[in-house]
Amino acid sequence: MAASLKHKIGWIGAGRMGFQLATRLLEAGADVTVYNRTRAKAEPLKKLGAKLADSPAALADRDIVFTIVGESEDFLAVTTGPNGVLTGSKAPKILVDISTVSEDASLTVRAAAAKLGCDLLAAPISGNPKVVKVGKGSVVASGPKKAFDTAKPYLATFGRGVAYVGDSEQARIVKICHNVMLGVVAECMAEVSVLATAYGIPRHAFLDFFNNSVMGSDFTRYKTPAYVNLDFAATFTPPLLRKDLELGLGAARKHNVPMPITAMVREILTTMIGNGYKDEDFATFIQFIAKGAGIKLKPENVAVDDGLTLARTQKSEARNRKAS
Repeated sequence: MAASLKHKIGWIGAGRMGFQLATRLLEAGADVTVYNRTRAKAEPLKKLGAKLADSPAALADRDIVFTIVGESEDFLAVTTGPNGVLTGSKAPKILVDISTVSEDASLTVRAAAAKLGCDLLAAPISGNPKVVKVGKGSVVASGPKKAFDTAKPYLATFGRGVAYVGDSEQARIVKICHNVMLGVVAECMAEVSVLATAYGIPRHAFLDFFNNSVMGSDFTRYKTPAYVNLDFAATFTPPLLRKDLELGLGAARKHNVPMPITAMVREILTTMIGNGYKDEDFATFIQFIAKGAGIKLKPENVAVDDGLTLARTQKSEARNRKAS
């Protein structure tokens, strides 16, 4: 185990993102015990050295416990609900929540943790599982500074940056703002891609130009394969994106910040969900917009650089050099 990763770690949540984050901790040499509601999803982590727990409460003796769940209600359930990690007489020293949840839910858990002498850090991450797998995730954290300093080496294993933004709930707002922008950009990217298609322009050619222009970004590049080849294997679903936009709109109402574009994208997502776009990736924006235009999209079956392939290759080469 690396000298800087000396604490006993508990991990709650082994979904698509949670699995990859826990994997990075284990590969870095951390001592990790994992709980997941569906135990089978966590079983593969045992090959990397993880131990499995039968309930969140069983992780109360760990030094630091990370949580990554889908909804605010899930966060409350694994912390303050029956057999939650904060329901016994003992609690971890630090609770680190990576989920995107409401400020109210976070404040409820923060108060419950404080009664047991446990500090709560909000530490949401930018990036999907593919991004995290190649070490390009970015973490924003807030909470007690001393707790952040202790947890920072573990957060640093998730990717290329860890930003500390305050001593309370600031990180929640940063991540909500981030995901609002993500939704708006993804919808606009779908619209202009369909417009180019309507004029007979291959999507791969249009998006290659776009990604190499001043308007391109890491995000538009790694979503390009889905828009070109119509591969909608889920990284983040429309219902989850809508949830985050609603959190953003709720936060905006508290300070009378107008967000008309966000509200419009939220309604587009609601219409999509009502039409059955629920379980695939939110890149299905492009299918929905094309349907509205009367255009039937076809996969272009073109190899497209997602901006992550090189990172995967470099990581593999580094691992091989280390092994030799």
